[in-house]
Amino acid sequence: MDRYHVSAGTSLVSRSKPLVLSASLGTCVSVALFDVKNQVGGLIHLLLPEPISTEGARFPEKYASTGLPAFIQALLREGASLESMQGVIAGGALVGPLMAQDLSLDIGGRTAEIVKTILSQAGIPIIKSETGGFFTCRISLNLQTFKTEIEPIALERYKPDQKPIVPSPEKISKALDHIFPIPQVALKILRLVEEDNYDLGAIADEVKKDQVISAKTLQLCNSALFSRGKPIDTLDHAILLLGRDLLVQLVVSAAVKGFFDLKGHGYSLCKGGLFYHAIGTAQVAAILAATAGKATKASAYTAGLLHDIGKVVLDQYISSAFPLFYRNLVDLNKNSIEVEQEILGIDHTKVGRMLAEKWSFPNSLIHVIEHHHSPENEETYSNLAHMVYLADLLITKFHPGLEMERMDGNNLDQRLQKIGLSASRLPEIVDLIPPSVFLNTSETFARVG
Repeated sequence: MDRYHVSAGTSLVSRSKPLVLSASLGTCVSVALFDVKNQVGGLIHLLLPEPISTEGARFPEKYASTGLPAFIQALLREGASLESMQGVIAGGALVGPLMAQDLSLDIGGRTAEIVKTILSQAGIPIIKSETGGFFTCRISLNLQTFKTEIEPIALERYKPDQKPIVPSPEKISKALDHIFPIPQVALKILRLVEEDNYDLGAIADEVKKDQVISAKTLQLCNSALFSRGKPIDTLDHAILLLGRDLLVQLVVSAAVKGFFDLKGHGYSLCKGGLFYHAIGTAQVAAILAATAGKATKASAYTAGLLHDIGKVVLDQYISSAFPLFYRNLVDLNKNSIEVEQEILGIDHTKVGRMLAEKWSFPNSLIHVIEHHHSPENEETYSNLAHMVYLADLLITKFHPGLEMERMDGNNLDQRLQKIGLSASRLPEIVDLIPPSVFLNTSETFARVG
């Protein structure tokens, strides 16, 4: 049976076939509609309750108010009937505890309410609804049997009799020594970004010294993550078309991709999970920098890209401790940092700082890597730490299924205010996330074996 992942802001409608549609959900809401009598069904993955900006008209499937009516019409065109159509709803979770004053940020709850209203008005009965709460889930619709399932993400990896391996300080030290370092060209570019005094020529000169990084940069230029629709076949062509900020993003992303791709059985829930989470966090951090004006886009992007490097070191230990890690996050609703401390005696922010210092990262990155879960503890680079925290939180909430993560959402309103944003602008920030962050590729969502 083939599987197709319906990414956020998209849908798929089909007649009966041997195909399972699925969506990984946190704050997003997914609706499965199907007509068993006429053998038609489909799944839509909704990001927000309604359009926030004029850009909303370009991507109507992102929103419950515009996407769901269009989805129903697509089912009718395929041969479904309103009289025999049924629906199942999932998602809309808070994904972690929030303080009472932060419950106004329950975007998923508002999306679910609009969905229920539209289905009621259309006369489509909801036979099952699992929305709200704090857990991430995966909904699936079998287009051959029209059966639906809603289950916690990563449940298939839960093996309660598995015993964790707890690393000693000596083992952590050895693991740091054996991590293959990121290329020198990436380190040089990170330092140029820290100084914020560089031009395209300086970047190009560094990249051209490394043929492997040059090739990987061009490959990423033309990937679904960054492609602008025009093939880019030379580095000079890339420099001409992309501009300084985007070229920096591509080069650094290309340089560290292999570093993250080595991992895939601990934190990662899919092939390349750590890398795709890092890319998403980096892109959202750059959006926050542009919106708040508190840091450069390049510095925010690189900090977002590298915030979780400590997970690469701890990945093997999380793999052995996965059942305990999973139970604490999902059943006991704890955040990742406290669970890592309880199980391993150390967390990825501390290990990340150790690795960043070992590789002589710029000071801003060292500080943000250590404090991206507790930005209020960072003084020197407070704005950057808050942006990476918020970007990490948003990706965790709106793009789960990449890695096991649980962020502390307490004091979210205060943390937004720290960079000059109000809670009322949070949906606007989410709306600015490019569709490529939620892209649907077989590589991204091939489940880890």
